[in-house]
Amino acid sequence: MKKLITVILVVGLLAGMTTFALAKGTAKEAKSMLDKAVKYYKANGKDKAFAAFDDQKGQFVKEDLYIYVLDPKGVVVSHGANAKLIGQNLIDLKDSDGKTFIKVILDEAKAKGKGIMDYKWTNPTSKKVEQKSIFFEKVGDLVIACGYYK
Repeated sequence: MKKLITVILVVGLLAGMTTFALAKGTAKEAKSMLDKAVKYYKANGKDKAFAAFDDQKGQFVKEDLYIYVLDPKGVVVSHGANAKLIGQNLIDLKDSDGKTFIKVILDEAKAKGKGIMDYKWTNPTSKKVEQKSIFFEKVGDLVIACGYYK
């Protein structure tokens, strides 16, 4: 009986961990995180904001939501999910459907100041290519973005 209870507890714990690991942020949470990041950037400046955005245990990374920032040429200057992308020029990067989504984001941000668009990207939580919607906003010459996986 004790073994059965132990097995049930372990299975329950593992199921809970799997659910937590695959938790997905919502559109509302992504938009809220972007708004919070823009406000934080404006109040604290680039250096402090980038340090906060890049902190994977900080306030700008939650489940599969994270902030990233692009310069006008498509260079990643801050990234909450993958620090290896910082300094990389992604202007010509294509999603699995061939969409140059970084260029589209930058063009729309330049024309409209902010927006939302869809593309496909690898979810850092599930490690699978998934449909993603990204909210973005131009702040000065930079574009701050936060997306969610559908």
